Amino acid sequence: MAEIVLDQVTKRYADGTVAVDNFDVRIAEGEFIILVGPSGCGKSTTLNMIAGLEDITEGELRVDGRRMNDMAPRDRDMAMVFQSYALYPHMTVRENIAFPLKLAKLDKAVVDEKVERAAALLDLTPYLDRKPAALSGGQRQRVAMGRAIVRSPKAFLMDEPLSNLDAKLRVQMRTSISRLQKSLGTTTVYVTHDQTEAMTLGDRIVIMRAGVIQQVGPPQELYDHPRNLFVAGFIGSPSMNFLPAEVTGDSLRTPIGDIPLEGRLRRAVGGRGRDIEEAPGEAPGEAPKEVIAGIRPEAFEDAALVHERAGGSFTGTVDLLESMGPEKLAYFTLDARAVVHSAHLEEVAKDAGSDEAGGGFQLVAQLDPKSGARRGEPLRLWFDCEAVHLFDPESGENLTERASG
Repeated sequence: MAEIVLDQVTKRYADGTVAVDNFDVRIAEGEFIILVGPSGCGKSTTLNMIAGLEDITEGELRVDGRRMNDMAPRDRDMAMVFQSYALYPHMTVRENIAFPLKLAKLDKAVVDEKVERAAALLDLTPYLDRKPAALSGGQRQRVAMGRAIVRSPKAFLMDEPLSNLDAKLRVQMRTSISRLQKSLGTTTVYVTHDQTEAMTLGDRIVIMRAGVIQQVGPPQELYDHPRNLFVAGFIGSPSMNFLPAEVTGDSLRTPIGDIPLEGRLRRAVGGRGRDIEEAPGEAPGEAPKEVIAGIRPEAFEDAALVHERAGGSFTGTVDLLESMGPEKLAYFTLDARAVVHSAHLEEVAKDAGSDEAGGGFQLVAQLDPKSGARRGEPLRLWFDCEAVHLFDPESGENLTERASG
């Protein structure tokens, strides 16, 4: 195990392009930390700098207090697992796993013991005498992991190791990796673009965008308390709904109706340093006129199934209905005449692969499977006003989190 510290690390290429900017994170011994973000955000570059495959332009990398900037990759005692399995096709599973140990010229008895132990951990014992061509994709990836495990490194560095697997295998391998990491207790830095992987695997998640850290924290903290519009839109599946909103006196006008400005919402739009709770009848004088309201799909429910719960409601026509088994996803098209322009919102949409501003014209609600929702028919929805987040259209800052802090 090792403590890894990236102290204001920057990667700048010869043409001036900044791939990673002022990356500042301390990774504790035995911690499983995830670097996540859209393609090109700098997560793999960061991993490569830890491994020594990329030079560090500025800042310092320390492992157990020792400066690593100029140390060769082979001297850092870190094992990498890549997206491609990179197995030797002419070697058996046993020979592939043993390869780094033979390079180190270890005694045969020691090599055999380490290989057998790794194979048992990864459920590969029955396949030790097979060659990679006779294995499934998940088995090949486990062989690649076995080759890393036998080295007993200070840290595992994993660069999208599950990307080549189908959906079912990815779920199985996520479970295997998590169990393995907890069993070994080895410090692990894991890169992925899949936020579901990030939420299910990591002790902490580092969310990156354009080379810059957006937020660091445990999965639930990032989900419940996103610092900005990007984090809110990136974490969660389906993604958070973003709606244009206008502050009008004591309410927030949105395409799904007026939401009372009470408690945390009133503080969020009340301006810096002003306690407008003392004057509840006054319109918030320092409030921005336009904001972006964010509300997650799971904050909605079929109004027919909600009894005596405070909240808002609106009626819309179901455009599309997806029955998922334990839940239903209902999609609605909202009135698009009033839209808050936000560069941040457009970038969230682009990173999510959407043509619309963060799904700004479309709303998705996650409903109980007992809902009577039908495609093409109107449905009255209830929503939890306490679950609404408010964002500044210009900076993307989560105003509700700022007010809570």
